[in-house]
Amino acid sequence: MVKIDYRDARPIYEQVADGIEELALRGALPADTQLPSVRQFAMELSINPNTIQRAYGELERRGVIYAAKGRGNFVSDVGTRRDERLREVGAEISALASKARSLGADEVQLIAWVTQKGEDGK
Repeated sequence: MVKIDYRDARPIYEQVADGIEELALRGALPADTQLPSVRQFAMELSINPNTIQRAYGELERRGVIYAAKGRGNFVSDVGTRRDERLREVGAEISALASKARSLGADEVQLIAWVTQKGEDGK
């Protein structure tokens, strides 16, 4: 479900929170899906339960999950958050396209990069 990279400079709780958020935004964790309990998830990842609790707290603060007293943690409807993220990515793409144009890239080259058909074949 979520992978921890011990070489990553970010704290483990942030890696867990970001991993769950990415899964929710991609639709791999649909709205109202119950997340594993803190203890269960901590055992699966071999980390301290306090780390999972902190990650869940961060996700709740971001609006990605909600807690149901006595029932556990569930994924929120992240449709508006997904739209927000897509707007951010669009802005980043526009900024990069402007930078590429200033360096002499043409529309064909930009379209090829965006559609993953660049000159390097990737």
